[in-house]
Amino acid sequence: MIRDITIGQYYPVDSKIHRLDPRTKILLTFAYIIALFLVDTVWGYLGVMLSLALAIKISKVPLKYMLKGLKSIVFILLFTVVLNIFFTPGEHIILEWGFLKITWEGILFAVEMGTRLILLIVGSSLLTLTTSPIQLTDGIESLLMPFTKIHVPAHEIAMMMSISLRFIPILLEETDKIMKAQTARGADFETGNIMQRAKAMIPIMVPLFISAFRRAEELAMAMEARCYQGGKGRTRMNKLQYSGRDYIAFGCGVAYIVMCIIL
Repeated sequence: MIRDITIGQYYPVDSKIHRLDPRTKILLTFAYIIALFLVDTVWGYLGVMLSLALAIKISKVPLKYMLKGLKSIVFILLFTVVLNIFFTPGEHIILEWGFLKITWEGILFAVEMGTRLILLIVGSSLLTLTTSPIQLTDGIESLLMPFTKIHVPAHEIAMMMSISLRFIPILLEETDKIMKAQTARGADFETGNIMQRAKAMIPIMVPLFISAFRRAEELAMAMEARCYQGGKGRTRMNKLQYSGRDYIAFGCGVAYIVMCIIL
């Protein structure tokens, strides 16, 4: 399951979405999330799925690779669905057992929330899969730059977000190494109930935290050695600049939001 987490990873391939300006992709991702929470009909969700499938096709990221990231949230997805089924009030009761009630409205709401969560994870991961950490940092900093007039540290916020995303695959790789080392010493992470598996994860957490703090200290020392002083006076080798394909993408984003509102 550790190897199945794709959030924060970059999939290097040449596609039209990869060549878009990072600011365009960030704004379109926000538009996608907003529109996803606006729709509440079957046709609306079908429109969102069609738009997402088209974006994945253009990005040239394998669909199997993107869906693999959903394995890591299966427990959260099932937990959300079960809670909504049993605790959503409604008039059409299907099954009643004590204080637990399964209603038709609860089932519909659970399906809607599950579908929305899946589309949210897949759509959001498309941003990190098609945008390198450096581009993502530059895009976030550029979008936050107008807020520097009210003393918002745009560069520092963008840097922290980029480092956080970059640390996800590094920590996952470190977790995988620790689990393999523990398995070689006789540890068992695959059998037993939920509580037994949770207890088996405790020997992993201590070395993982030590490794994370060590890597963070090494990164801080490297930044100090390079006289890093924040974003003041810094220049970029590749300056961000909108092109014709970005304006076409913005037009598609506007059409997408209008379609979701209509549906």
